[in-house]
Amino acid sequence: MNPNVRGPVHRILGDLSNVRLTPPLSYIAFVNLLRESYLVLTDSGGVQEEAPSFGVPILVLRNVTERPENVESGTARIVGSDRERIVSTVRSLSENRDEYSVMSRATNPYGDGKAAKRIVNALLERAHRERN
Repeated sequence: MNPNVRGPVHRILGDLSNVRLTPPLSYIAFVNLLRESYLVLTDSGGVQEEAPSFGVPILVLRNVTERPENVESGTARIVGSDRERIVSTVRSLSENRDEYSVMSRATNPYGDGKAAKRIVNALLERAHRERN
């Protein structure tokens, strides 16, 4: 974590029982944590790409995102950095099951995770046709 951020983050969030501050995670550990998450608050474009695969709603802590397809598909909302807006959106998603369900069940704009299987099948079919 950036040393300029680490101190304030630990000072503000370190004693909260429902917040877990970790050192940087390996990709596998990150994916496992993400899969178990209820909601993600992030400014990371990469995290915005990963979370929809697990049905985890995303709150984007920016005023714009380079991943607008998430917002368009309903997997993410831009909340910016305004504390009141962030808190009210988290509260709303925590208390309103229907609102949460809409976001968690929205179609992943990056696909269904089966592209590799489709590619392998297409290559096998092509190889089979070329042999015959």
